[in-house]
Amino acid sequence: MTDTATPAKAALGSSEPRRLTRSIGVLGGTLLTLSCLTPASSLFVVVPPLLGETGTGTALTIALAALLCIGVALCYAELGTLVPSAGGEYAMVGIVAGRFAGWMMFVLSFVIVLIIPPIIALGTADYLHSVMDVDPRIAGAVVMLLGTLMGLLNLRANAWITGIFLVLEIVAIAVVAFLGFGNVQRPASVLVNPVTTDAVDTITIIAGLAVALFVLQGFTTAVYLSEEMHNPRRTVVRTVLWTLGIGALVVIIPVIAITLGAPDIETLTGGDIAAMVTSWSNTGVGVFVSLSIALAIINAVIVMVIQNSRVLYASARDRAWPDALNRAFGVVSNRFSSPWVSTVVVGVGGAALCFVPVATLSGVTSVVVAALYLGVAIATLVGRRGEHRGKLAWRMAGWPVLPALIAFVLIYVVVQQAPEDLWITLGVLVAATVYWVAYLRRRPADRWVVTVPTE
Repeated sequence: MTDTATPAKAALGSSEPRRLTRSIGVLGGTLLTLSCLTPASSLFVVVPPLLGETGTGTALTIALAALLCIGVALCYAELGTLVPSAGGEYAMVGIVAGRFAGWMMFVLSFVIVLIIPPIIALGTADYLHSVMDVDPRIAGAVVMLLGTLMGLLNLRANAWITGIFLVLEIVAIAVVAFLGFGNVQRPASVLVNPVTTDAVDTITIIAGLAVALFVLQGFTTAVYLSEEMHNPRRTVVRTVLWTLGIGALVVIIPVIAITLGAPDIETLTGGDIAAMVTSWSNTGVGVFVSLSIALAIINAVIVMVIQNSRVLYASARDRAWPDALNRAFGVVSNRFSSPWVSTVVVGVGGAALCFVPVATLSGVTSVVVAALYLGVAIATLVGRRGEHRGKLAWRMAGWPVLPALIAFVLIYVVVQQAPEDLWITLGVLVAATVYWVAYLRRRPADRWVVTVPTE
């Protein structure tokens, strides 16, 4: 395995948007990426519904998802060092597998861009309940707008801001884990022999993997930040792998503590972690943990807006839209070096989605995350052919068996999801195909020209 550079592809034409500034290394990238994975938000917003589905098997489900994500991370690391672009998945896949494949990946990633931040933001009201009552939709929209304002700042400033918030959420998670392990009510054997209010079988665990992938989603943010990292060929690999390892541990350990410490199975599957914390300690500790979680959610939204605005910016640079939109989405602030129009569009769009039922948002997101990972795994299989075979980049061990195995498992996970969520995702992809055929496919010289900037 080698860490080296590959020649950059220059953008076409003289109207290329102003480039992003390289300003962070492994530490800054890991802080931002961990904040996007946001262990606290995943634990306290996404895990509770999973507890309702898989009961005491939740930790096992997340652990299996983490093993699957190791293979996914290696695929991201290889393609991310071959194609270091703010476009993330679509740039990587577009370069190695063609324009149409890249366009499909962009559409999937853009669905995530729009949906995941409001899902996380909608959890804010539950943890502000100890100090105020607020409509979850209003609280979520306000958090999205606050994240948008913070996302307009430069990346280095946000790395430190989100790093401080990250420390606070890790403290809250540690408190929950300590209290859970201090109030154990059942043997550790229930972790591998799942118990819930209903029967839990292998199919239930497999179906839950899509949600568990959502719990760990965010470790791939490093590929979106690659244009703003020093020496991305080395930094991206380390950031992806460090983030996944740390994030998985920070989520799984407290889930085990909650599973063993919950007063009864009904309380566990109810997923009210804040109430469990109060029952284990006192109201003051419960309020502290709840407010820390609320701050963690804000932290997550800030980083997600930063990441997601880069995807929209990159699509404008690669001319995915009519000229007026390309110019707007490609504008970079002279003062803060951030793509401010794209940031506003992503943030305000997310605020609007806070008024859509969260169950619909979560179901579609689980399908799209698994489909996105599937696309990256398949692209890794073809990423060493032709002109890409001899390019210098970090290369995983176990190719092609590992990405093929990952792809097979992800296909199985996808087909186990709810039909409604599958149909919605398919409808989005069909609409994207129509746009491709009617507009992008006819303009190969000046539309959807995927580029990789020079380092």
